[in-house]
This record gives sequence, C-alpha cells and structure tokens, in this order.
Amino acid sequence: MEVSLSTNDTGMGKSRLEAFSDGVIAIIITIMVLELKVPHDADLASLRPLVPVFASYVLSFVNLGIYWNNHHHLLHATTRVTAAVQWANLHLLFWLSLIPFVTAWMGESHAAAVPTAAYGGVLLLSAVAYTILQTAIIAAQGPGSKLAAAVQRDAKGKISLLCYAAAIPLAFVKPVISIVLYVAVALLWLVPDRRIESRLER
Repeated sequence: MEVSLSTNDTGMGKSRLEAFSDGVIAIIITIMVLELKVPHDADLASLRPLVPVFASYVLSFVNLGIYWNNHHHLLHATTRVTAAVQWANLHLLFWLSLIPFVTAWMGESHAAAVPTAAYGGVLLLSAVAYTILQTAIIAAQGPGSKLAAAVQRDAKGKISLLCYAAAIPLAFVKPVISIVLYVAVALLWLVPDRRIESRLER
C-alpha cells in the first residue's frame, strides 16, 4: 500500500498524518500536566513536595516540544507517505505516549534508580523510533532526496542515543548523573536544527 503526496488528493494524507500526530502529542502533554496535583493547603510550603514532579514535567514538556518541532520539519520535507511511514509514525507515538507514565513515576519517587532508568529507556526508544521514521521516509523518497542529504550526518541524533543508552545503567549508580544526561540532550536539541529547512530552501 502506497500513497503519493504529489497530487492534491494525496496532500490530504500528509496533512492527516501531521494533524493526527499533533493531536496525540497535545493529549500526551494534557495527561502529563494532570499529574501535577493541586495541594490542599494554601501556603508555599505545600508546594515543596511537588517540586520533583514539576521538574520532571518541565523536562518532559521540553522533550515533547522538541519532538513536535522536529516531527513538523520532517513531515514538511516528506513528499510520499507509504504504509511503512504510517506504521513508523505510530511506533514513535507509542513510545511518546509512555512519557507521562515514566515522568510521574520518576517525579513521585524523587528520581529513584528504577524509575529514572525507565525514563531513560522510554527516551531511548522514542529516539530510536524517530530514527526509524526518518529512515522510512527516506526509503519512500529515495536516497537522492533532499531529506536524505539533510540528515546524512546526524551527529546530534547519535550523541542523543549514546547519552540515553549510558544514562540507563548509570541510574543504578547515581540517578542524578542520568538526569544530567537527560537535561544535556534536551539542551542540545534546544539549539535550532535547520538542516532540513536549509536544504528545502535551496
């Protein structure tokens, strides 16, 4: 099964894929913020127990924002959607949908070893899923596509995978080291990645 996006009819397929993904990510963020329970008391001291949960929420919100932004650029460069691309996209959304669970677990456990490692596991598998989606799109468009040329030296992607893979076992040594790695990867991706955009503008 293959859908070409070169005609007006199939342009709707690309739009549907992006709209569905945007909707799922919006729901994920909504579920995640619901984990921030309102304190019963009205003083500032009552907010103290929420600090670890809020910090986990901020980190996950930034990560989801990065995925949403990069996913937008990736689909902007997409000219063909195949069944493989659709399933790869669902695979990415599956792992992203687990972020609220591991975010709440890590926050409420005050970054205990197992929840912190699980958080890294979901981030690692999300990154792998994004790489698979990128590969599926390139396979659909051909190795000579602008997207293939734009992402051929994916240093940031490789560094991210290595950091996540290292953070998982390090969580059992000292969880704070893993959290530093998670934050470092997020900061790495906060710097705008204009590879795809620049290639499309040429």
